Amino acid sequence: MSQRRVDLRAIAERVLRLEGEAILGLIAKLDDRFERAVEVLSARAGRVIVTGMGKSGLIGRKIAATLASTGTPAYFLHPAEGVHGDIGMMAREDVVLALSNSGETDEVLAVLPAIKRLGASLILLTGSPASTLAGQADVVLDVGVREEACPMNLAPTSSTTAALAMALLDLRGVRAEDYAALHPRGSLGWKALGKVGDLMRTGDAVPVVREGASMKEAIEEMNAKNLGMTTVVNTSGRLVGVITDGDLRRHQLVHGDLLDRRAGDCMTANPKRIGANELAARALALMEGVVTSLVIADETGRPTGVIHIHDILRAKII
Repeated sequence: MSQRRVDLRAIAERVLRLEGEAILGLIAKLDDRFERAVEVLSARAGRVIVTGMGKSGLIGRKIAATLASTGTPAYFLHPAEGVHGDIGMMAREDVVLALSNSGETDEVLAVLPAIKRLGASLILLTGSPASTLAGQADVVLDVGVREEACPMNLAPTSSTTAALAMALLDLRGVRAEDYAALHPRGSLGWKALGKVGDLMRTGDAVPVVREGASMKEAIEEMNAKNLGMTTVVNTSGRLVGVITDGDLRRHQLVHGDLLDRRAGDCMTANPKRIGANELAARALALMEGVVTSLVIADETGRPTGVIHIHDILRAKII
């Protein structure tokens, strides 16, 4: 059994090593053809139609999904279905991204006349730059590798790895919030789109005491609102400070009994604030290791909300 484990481990190590070497080997092939492919994909007003057969087709589906999720409209066209009517989904302004290791895939060659008739651009990812498909493509990207991770050197596992989607994402200026808008129900969406205003405590849930309030009153407010802090406002209702559990401990050690003191004497002035329209992920970054709550104030300086680190963690913005 131990010998069997060693053999399996060796196979896994070989696959990972070959995958890594294959990806690094593609760096040398990032020439003007790669730049041209990105330019064609970016310039066309239509969609990106990804096509391929077999394993190349499966990888093509993943590429289409990646393009779509990063802001480039794309879909996968099965070439065999294409010659039976689905080619009608293709338009002149589209770009076809074809995957064929040999460059001689019959099913992809069969849809070639329709691509040419429409005038759609054709970008080919292939391991055979001198193939028939390559001769008809507008841009040919040589993604062939010396050795595949497949033991028989047949399955296209590493040769189809490409950086087109990420280059397009950068060229189009896609922002984090744009990316998250395409994943509204996932943790990506919450992380990039979740706003402080979506999570903050408001109204009666916000702890507030006046500067002149006794520390007994401040502690009672802190206990009632259960946030481990309270905001402190002046006579005009504008935020001037906060009192936290940590402030209570520090003042108790230095001054002794706190109950006869005033909130204004024990508060931390000019507390950290954040706007309601700021990303909750930024609020978390401001809090971590420093404070557990941030105050949200309106344009007049009056506190309108408080966001606690637990509010953010419960929303899974991590």
